[in-house]
Amino acid sequence: MPQRNDTAIWSGLFRISAESGQTLQAQIRQAIVAAILDRQIAASMPLPSCRILAEKLGVARGTVVLAFQQLVDQGFLVARERRGHFVNPDVLATPAKPHQKAPDQANEIDWKARRQIAASDMPPPAKHDNWIKSSYPFVYGQFDPALFPTAEWRECNRMALAVLEIRNWASDMVDRDDPLLIEQIQARLLPRRGIFANPDEIIVTLGAQNALYMLATLLMTKGSKVAMEDPGYPDARSIFRLAGADVAPVPVDHSGIVTASIPNDSGFVFVTPSHHCPTMVPLSAERRQDLLARANRHNQIIIEDGYDSQLLDEAPQQALKSLDRSGRVIYVGSMSKTLAPGLRLGYIVASAGLISELRALRRFMLRHPPANNQRAVALFLSLGHHEALVRRLSSAFDERRKRLIHAISAFLPEWRSTDSAGGASLWLEGPRGTDSRGLAEAAASRSVIIEPGDRFFDRTEKPSRFMRLGISSIALQHIEPGIRELATAAGRRPAAA
Repeated sequence: MPQRNDTAIWSGLFRISAESGQTLQAQIRQAIVAAILDRQIAASMPLPSCRILAEKLGVARGTVVLAFQQLVDQGFLVARERRGHFVNPDVLATPAKPHQKAPDQANEIDWKARRQIAASDMPPPAKHDNWIKSSYPFVYGQFDPALFPTAEWRECNRMALAVLEIRNWASDMVDRDDPLLIEQIQARLLPRRGIFANPDEIIVTLGAQNALYMLATLLMTKGSKVAMEDPGYPDARSIFRLAGADVAPVPVDHSGIVTASIPNDSGFVFVTPSHHCPTMVPLSAERRQDLLARANRHNQIIIEDGYDSQLLDEAPQQALKSLDRSGRVIYVGSMSKTLAPGLRLGYIVASAGLISELRALRRFMLRHPPANNQRAVALFLSLGHHEALVRRLSSAFDERRKRLIHAISAFLPEWRSTDSAGGASLWLEGPRGTDSRGLAEAAASRSVIIEPGDRFFDRTEKPSRFMRLGISSIALQHIEPGIRELATAAGRRPAAA
């Protein structure tokens, strides 16, 4: 915690001038009040002692004592015995005053005009900052604290902090990854998807989005064409467009992406074959073979996102990468949906030459993901904790999915759900005229969080009647009452024109 004699912290707060028309005591009070109202002093940070501040400002100690005392009387400061003076927390509880710009800052730089990519113009993410406080959080991509393996994760972090382990990860690894983590990904995660890779064909990333961004940066440029599912993963679409690529939307049906509709001149095809994002349908075996054959015929690169493929399915399909014999498939995996989304850990599996180029690129971006996290995850995998967690999550999610389908049938019979096993969400299509975004607003007032489906489509010019309901964060006993509340919200919403 900052100490009161850390003079560097306070050097910019006090500007005392003998030529000012105000007394030294008044100048000190003004400086402290301004710093408090501008939120420049935290409630936990003690102010410098009267003696130290007097020495720093070159004024009498009594001047500072009187200034502090008046601020205490006015309620800006509180005096705590043997600890010093602190900002009154009640003052910080009030809204901060608008920041006044100095005269020389009046002409701001127009950063939007100077930017080279339009990141802020891309569709915003689905943010549910207070989802954990909601009674019925049907959100996707979050975790359930009741299912998180707290004891096992703590054990692995303690092991990673042992003296000998610290020597393994504390040094700068430049462009390398933790060899134990690469080994565990190679031996424990990939074979479940039917993928067998060498260590030099794997690179660790900061989640799937970081993987896609690196691939787009390295391989795509202005004029590149990327075919992808519509509806599809919205952030992938934005990432490709930020790289300058043209995105060609391809329809999806009950068998996955319609491969016959993929443009022949597409240089890349992005797919989520295990569970399509967001409908959850798996890509059929016939479409998989056709997709690979078309890629060979038209010299296309396939980027396969293992979306929602970590859980155990009743009839699991192998990854598209496992069928690839030409090296055209790049596999992107993530541990966000099983271990924790906040960990931000994923990986890419591809030909050794491409992985080498990705390592060179990553070195300029972030060198490597935090090595201590890599080692903790490696230990988590090596001790079998992840496999036990996957079994527990798969069982819990399967029960929740069945309960959700039953509740929808009972309370929202006019809504049609995708009949697909596995995964951590359900895709729903409402009756014509439904406005799922309006429904989401009405549901939120009843402490129900849902995700409108319009963000998944490449172009949405009218209200969408689709929505996605996640099951990873909501307890089993809350599903039925949550859907009942959602049905009530839907009944109070007028149909969209």
